[in-house]
Amino acid sequence: MLTSRAPPGAAGCCRRLLAGALAAGLRPLLCVLLPPPCWAAARRAAGQWPNPGLRVPEAAEAERLVQQAPPVPRKGLPFRRFIASPELAGTVQRCLQGGASRGPQPVLLECAPGPGVLTRTLLNAGVRVVALESNPAFLPNLQSLENSLDGQLKVISGDFFRLDPLGCGTLKPPAVCSEKLFDAMGVSAVPWRADVPVKIFGILPQNRERTTLWRLLFSLYECSSIYRYGRIELNFFLSEKEYKVLTAKPGEVSAYQAFSVLWQEGCEIQLLHMEPWSSFVTNLKNGELAVPKSVRLPNNHLCLVRLTPRQNLFTGSLEPTNASTFIYMVKQCFAKPKARLTDRLNSWSLDDTDNVLKALAIQKKAEARHLRPEDYRRVFEALQDSSLFTETWFHDEALESARNINLQI
Repeated sequence: MLTSRAPPGAAGCCRRLLAGALAAGLRPLLCVLLPPPCWAAARRAAGQWPNPGLRVPEAAEAERLVQQAPPVPRKGLPFRRFIASPELAGTVQRCLQGGASRGPQPVLLECAPGPGVLTRTLLNAGVRVVALESNPAFLPNLQSLENSLDGQLKVISGDFFRLDPLGCGTLKPPAVCSEKLFDAMGVSAVPWRADVPVKIFGILPQNRERTTLWRLLFSLYECSSIYRYGRIELNFFLSEKEYKVLTAKPGEVSAYQAFSVLWQEGCEIQLLHMEPWSSFVTNLKNGELAVPKSVRLPNNHLCLVRLTPRQNLFTGSLEPTNASTFIYMVKQCFAKPKARLTDRLNSWSLDDTDNVLKALAIQKKAEARHLRPEDYRRVFEALQDSSLFTETWFHDEALESARNINLQI
């Protein structure tokens, strides 16, 4: 007798065929052949979600939601900026999805979504979002939105910018542990050379911009915290002056620093968008913009910057186990930017400095501020291969430097 039961494995095969057809752009055909529930399942299998048709609050409404939250005193300053304009949210959404492949898309972790203007815009664009919010005033609306959707949004209470604080004992909210966060997101670790498993979006806290980026930099090179899970892509709004330092070139006296070298060597840096400070709202009393002053560098905008870890970061002699030494080496070189590299190498008990520089095709008179990021990488690898170089004290100094950075939360 005939039966309507599908053969074993047919359901999984069907899902793979649907996902493959979706990736090939066969949406019209699938819409005809499949009922709506199957079509929605096919999209979810490929990491894409149907447009839930959510209403996005107007700028004035979003600004009221921010102002209704408990205001931050001007002197206390851990204040925050928010996206309130639907137009800006649309721009950010297009930037975040720009260049995406047809295949399954990584989950997007949105840090401090606040009134949820960008959150709803991303959801309407078919993005799977995890919203990490620490302010109790914004959580009820986000959780209500989560409950109205079929798994496309997950809301977690916590502060990304207080992730994995250094210290003992139980974490005190809103601090969060990356292991628990990624477990809640349903994200597992992947090999370093694999595709980006998670995208992160946020607006860096103004009073902790540099400290936050230094902490992430140490985590990147040591493959710790979020980078234990692979090449996590960061998409941050940061001040224009900080972006100028991040992308500075050798010889730019006001901007080129160890910070510049290490981020450029570790990540592909892409400027996605520049937006005036006035486009954002703050939770300060009276809605102050609190634009930071800058004397030497321009600072008229917030810059949306993408930081994608390089696949070939850990090749040659550079490994997560000795990366803190590399970081400290670069920082030591920039302690006196005008000093000659030969003087710095000699101070590290390297007796064969001339031959090392000759082999690297670096001039003896080269100053720290004139070396390219790749030159520092080559110098480090040469030192690692040199039997004359001792790094015992160097390693201890590096660990202390890392600890000091991590304590500044």
